[in-house]
Amino acid sequence: MSDLRTPLKNALGLGSAKQGAHHFLVQRTTAVALALLVPWVVWLVLEALHLDYAGAHALVAQPLNAVLLLAFVVAVFWHAQLGLQVVIEDYVHTKGTQVVLQILVKFLCFLGAAASALAVIRIALGR
Repeated sequence: MSDLRTPLKNALGLGSAKQGAHHFLVQRTTAVALALLVPWVVWLVLEALHLDYAGAHALVAQPLNAVLLLAFVVAVFWHAQLGLQVVIEDYVHTKGTQVVLQILVKFLCFLGAAASALAVIRIALGR
């Protein structure tokens, strides 16, 4: 028996190009942000290595450093989530497993970003 469905009907439900450009642009934007922020984070870590706890705390508590560190945290976890999403979409072929892994990755990235942001904010506010 031959399949009487049209090519359009066969393609429906398999995804569309509506989200691909947005995903691509956001991933590239976070990559550029990280390319600019990583050298600063390396400098911050190297500076903090030479300080005691109070000095490192004061270094991170400086407004510019706290804001840049928050931007770094958001960019890192957002970029990681986008990259892992692509890996799961490309290499996990079971729909149920794919959905569970996507939810798990989003949850863990959100949890990591929230915990990191809370730590930076507490340091910046002196708590």
